[in-house]
Amino acid sequence: MINIRNPKEYCENYLYIRDKKQQLVKLKFKPAQENLYRIIKEEHQAGRPVRLIVLKGRQEGISTATEALMFQDSATRPMVNTLIVAHQDKATSALFRMNKLFYDCLPKALQPMRKNSNAKELVFENPTRNEDEKRRRPGLRSRISCVTAGGKGVGRSETFNNVHLSELAFWTGEVKETLLGIMQAVPDDPDTMVIIESTANGFNEFKDLWDGAVAGTNGWRPVFLPWYMEPEYRKPVEPGTVWTEAEKAMMGPPPEPSEAGPVGRGEARERFEPWTKGRGEYSGLCLDEEQLSWRRWCIKTNCGGDEQLFRQEYPNTPDEAFLLSGDPFFDNDIVMARRRATPTPLRMGLFQHDEPEIEGGEPKNWRFTEGGKENNFIRIYEEPVPGRPYVIGGDTAGEGSDCFTAHVIDNTDGHQVAELQHPLSEILYARQIFCLGHYYNDALIGVEVNFSTYPELKLEEWHYPNLYQRERFDTYKNKMVKSFGWVTSPKTRPIILAGLHTVMDEAPELVVSFETLGEMLTFVYGKDRKPEAASGEHDDLVMAAAIAHAIRGQQRYTVEAAAGEKRKWTEDMREDYERADAETRRMLLKKWGLPS
Repeated sequence: MINIRNPKEYCENYLYIRDKKQQLVKLKFKPAQENLYRIIKEEHQAGRPVRLIVLKGRQEGISTATEALMFQDSATRPMVNTLIVAHQDKATSALFRMNKLFYDCLPKALQPMRKNSNAKELVFENPTRNEDEKRRRPGLRSRISCVTAGGKGVGRSETFNNVHLSELAFWTGEVKETLLGIMQAVPDDPDTMVIIESTANGFNEFKDLWDGAVAGTNGWRPVFLPWYMEPEYRKPVEPGTVWTEAEKAMMGPPPEPSEAGPVGRGEARERFEPWTKGRGEYSGLCLDEEQLSWRRWCIKTNCGGDEQLFRQEYPNTPDEAFLLSGDPFFDNDIVMARRRATPTPLRMGLFQHDEPEIEGGEPKNWRFTEGGKENNFIRIYEEPVPGRPYVIGGDTAGEGSDCFTAHVIDNTDGHQVAELQHPLSEILYARQIFCLGHYYNDALIGVEVNFSTYPELKLEEWHYPNLYQRERFDTYKNKMVKSFGWVTSPKTRPIILAGLHTVMDEAPELVVSFETLGEMLTFVYGKDRKPEAASGEHDDLVMAAAIAHAIRGQQRYTVEAAAGEKRKWTEDMREDYERADAETRRMLLKKWGLPS
């Protein structure tokens, strides 16, 4: 016997849909729909309100599954209020017709009493006008309402148990305000469910919500559903087909099964929730020839030969879904491949220290402390090794930026070992980077001074021993003088970005931060071919990385020899020494531990 309170049993036994041939068929969950249902069950069983944001490919049936599950809840349980919000009137009508079809095809015994309505809604209550009769048999008093985003007051003045926000990336009007109003109407209760689902549409509110969900900062659980989950996305392989090298790379071989789950971003690997557990990467590296044949056909026929458009509409990975149509500065294929392989940070937290005795005082007795979500300012990928030389590039919050950042590299080969990212105040940033530098063997620190010299001046005041020096012209003394801190100017900016571009072309494995690589994906050629963050995006981590690689020459490249061990010159050291003036030569010799 079918249990009508079991959502999947109910949906697959009693609900009908129109298939692509416009024939009525029973709803049977496909892989993407099964995955969505599994995640919803997990949330319910954990006693959490369901709050999912779903990034999907086209025609995977996610809207259908969401509608079916919310219809089941509304048609079998009393006092359930369900809201469906679509991106345009045509889509709103289609979702309403889907719900009406669900109702019309139910066995009579399972059809709840329904009250007529002129609006796009199903009201499950006794339609009688007899008040006595209505009191005796009120019906479920549940409701399903379908509306279009963009209007004023959507979802306000009501309380909802279920909310389906369809194709949010394509909503018009005040999206953030509409979403805020709707979410205020949903109680923080385990019996509530809100599902945002959409294909990508560039960089907008949906992208911001997705990024926050992946970072674990906004309470949404991210669910990514790649195109190759859809069983119908296959075509027979034509005789004589020759695959390109890129297509061959997508074919495998499949990785060994693993209980660790899919490969992705560090701690976010489990949060992406792809269906490929035990199959390795969700990047499409295990496609078979029929899937590749369909992919080739779809690019040619449905996407006008535009492979980038295919990636947005039918993504292999979340990164592909949000690819810009503009001109990227870095090679997106290299960046995305590197981003899929980034490691989980060993530790995340911040430096704690004694309360300074004076305002703006030096941090003393500092120690690194692992923190919760609110205090993960610093991500450590590799602990400092005694004797190793390290370099820190720092970018301060300024115009078009809201974060202070620092990129830490091992100067023997330039690979990243840590980073700092947080909207700190200037004094907190100065203290954190001061401790971070000491933590990494008194690393060379070069902090940008374009928008504020305060952090740099505090490092000088606290006698930090290893600060980057630049030359500037002193108009009072009428000569070149040494100054601390990095200046990003129209002259230096293209140089340091070209250096970072070379790093990503020739040795992308040197960058290990998922967040930094994410900023690289949205770093594009803007007006007058100036490389910059795309509109609404940030480049704080990119610039910190560029500065770190640019200032490496003022730090030694070799591991410091143990006591009594003879130190040797390298070619790089000799070249830096010969180029330097007398004062800088003395500084370099001291830093390298060589006799003057």
